Amino acid sequence: MTTFNEREKGFENKFAHDQDLKFRSESRRNKMLGEWAAGLMGMSGPAVEDYVKAVRKADLAVKGDGDVLHKVLKDLGEKGIKMTEAEVATKMHEFLAEAVNQIESGTKS
Repeated sequence: MTTFNEREKGFENKFAHDQDLKFRSESRRNKMLGEWAAGLMGMSGPAVEDYVKAVRKADLAVKGDGDVLHKVLKDLGEKGIKMTEAEVATKMHEFLAEAVNQIESGTKS
């Protein structure tokens, strides 16, 4: 019985660790995506920080990444920057991979 309990506890710990990594990675990805989009829109200084907060807040609206993708795509379009959904989604995937690498290696950004 002890072995089973230890295995169960191990699975619970791994699940909690994976969920934490997912949350932190997506948050960092959203920061990088917001900074990237803000740069394309010509923002600087506090406007960039405000935009990053807005992108992160959009991620809380609906489960999944669609809310972030559509917010950034809409904002770029309003500034006259033509970008396809696939292009923004590709950047999101690139930034997520970078975020995971940074977190796993202990790099701050």
